[in-house]
Amino acid sequence: MRTRPRDAGSGGGECRRRGYTLIELVVTIVILGLAGALVLPTVASAGTLRVHSAVRTVVSDLTFAQSDALAYQSRRAVLFDVPANSYSVLGVTGAELDPQTDVLYDPTRPGQKMVEDFSGQQFGDARLVSADFDGDEVLIFDELGEPVMTLDGDTPGAGGQVTISGSGSTFRISVEAFTGRISVERVDDP
Repeated sequence: MRTRPRDAGSGGGECRRRGYTLIELVVTIVILGLAGALVLPTVASAGTLRVHSAVRTVVSDLTFAQSDALAYQSRRAVLFDVPANSYSVLGVTGAELDPQTDVLYDPTRPGQKMVEDFSGQQFGDARLVSADFDGDEVLIFDELGEPVMTLDGDTPGAGGQVTISGSGSTFRISVEAFTGRISVERVDDP
């Protein structure tokens, strides 16, 4: 038969169970409170970071289309579909675009086309608010990487803007006429 060892300070009585002291409980609660204070702002800002990711993705793809047009001496277009909250990068093969066959393959994702849809969780609640390039939702880069007005013409484009909103933030991506310089500005309402 097994017996419990005796507590050295108990003078031969049974072992007493020890509970938590008030100080131990207070220290534990303070540590949990501090951990919560550090984690909650990070979780709350995740939506904003996803919208930033959407803006960076658009800028990256616009820059890619411009560079690809220059590198291959072939026109490229970025077709925005605001109601569908998506866009695609296309090669220009004639006087009309075919979003089914003209979409370029993404060099960073083998076997996938350059179509970006903001409806997924990857971009949080990011949405395309507007896209306007010479009164159209298509940005066309000529062989020199400059914005032009039409798929087969040489008339310089006036540039344009894409507006993305989500998580209480609104961003405007601008493409300048002639140079095609791309810039981003935050345009939140006061």
